[in-house]
Amino acid sequence: MSKFDAIRSFYDHEVNEAVQSIVRHPMMKALMNFTFPDTDEKIWIDQLKVTDSIFDFQKNFISHTIRKILETSSQGLTTSGFEKLDKNTSYLYISNHRDIVLDTSLLNLVLLEKDYIMTSSAIGDNLVEQNFLHILAKLNRNFLVQRGLSLREQLKSSQLMSDYIYDLLKSENRSVWIAQREGRTKDGNDTTQQGVLKMLAMASQHHSLAEFFKDLKIVPLSISYEYDPTDVLKMPQILAKQKDEVYIKAKDEDFTTMMSGVLGQKKRIHLHAGDVLDSDLDAISASQDNKNKQLQSIAQLIDESIIRNYRLWPTNYIAYDIINHTDKFSDKYSEQEKLLFERRLEMRIDVDDEVLKNGFLSMYANPVNNQLRYTKKLFN
Repeated sequence: MSKFDAIRSFYDHEVNEAVQSIVRHPMMKALMNFTFPDTDEKIWIDQLKVTDSIFDFQKNFISHTIRKILETSSQGLTTSGFEKLDKNTSYLYISNHRDIVLDTSLLNLVLLEKDYIMTSSAIGDNLVEQNFLHILAKLNRNFLVQRGLSLREQLKSSQLMSDYIYDLLKSENRSVWIAQREGRTKDGNDTTQQGVLKMLAMASQHHSLAEFFKDLKIVPLSISYEYDPTDVLKMPQILAKQKDEVYIKAKDEDFTTMMSGVLGQKKRIHLHAGDVLDSDLDAISASQDNKNKQLQSIAQLIDESIIRNYRLWPTNYIAYDIINHTDKFSDKYSEQEKLLFERRLEMRIDVDDEVLKNGFLSMYANPVNNQLRYTKKLFN
């Protein structure tokens, strides 16, 4: 028994039994037929039955699934910044969050192909309530973020997760991925929630915040999709926020969003690994005594790295120019690209609804606004 049993992924000695329990599940069959369309079912069933580690499951099966997703619904994945990292060191990747499944899956495909340490990744327990999805998540080295708890239970859960993340990084030399905020970014504004950093700091014990966060080796990760396949699905929540209304998710909404993210068109995708947070943390510690202000400054450090290294696509510049009635960035896209984006806009929303239209465009335009803001700050 481990104190982490309620949230941890499978240990390797548990993998084979877990795989055997879902090998003939209809959703597993659909997943493998998508991944290996020209392979006889008996072949992948036999291979799954002898799988006895998470690494083998990810390398021999899931990595092929992610490559197939890229092949069928994108124009390719590019990366930058990873060459600065050490292949034998574990890192805490903190990224902006656009897609429930793909953000961490794409990162792990990159780490696998570059022979870096792959991650254990956070996922909300509300997303894996179905038994099959729960087992699949644990086979992919996901650990659970417990949702819907009372304030007291939330505190205990945060302490447990903080300890688990620190244990993974320091005792197991296992990299970790967490999103910079709870839930995906709906409006294109990538900001780090201070609560995420407070949770991480719960394991710091008597260390200073600067020393503790340096020890975690935080890598801000920027994930950029040219098209967000779930853009239209985010609109009800954006509109509710604009109207100051409480948004209530529909039944199976998370599953619908997961499938749309996986299967929908993404065009080009880019992942950038920022510099490991180090000397800047010392500067924060030297200039501020208040822990909350230190956490706020660390959050701003992560935001600045994610925003400045976010790959802006023609879709971002087009949306910015449309919403601002300008041609400021017309050199960043072609007329054909603009026509295609406008057609997408017309097909996905009612363009006569100005509130809806502005919400949709802002989702793509805000990364440009944010980069402009940080560039201006840099030169002031």
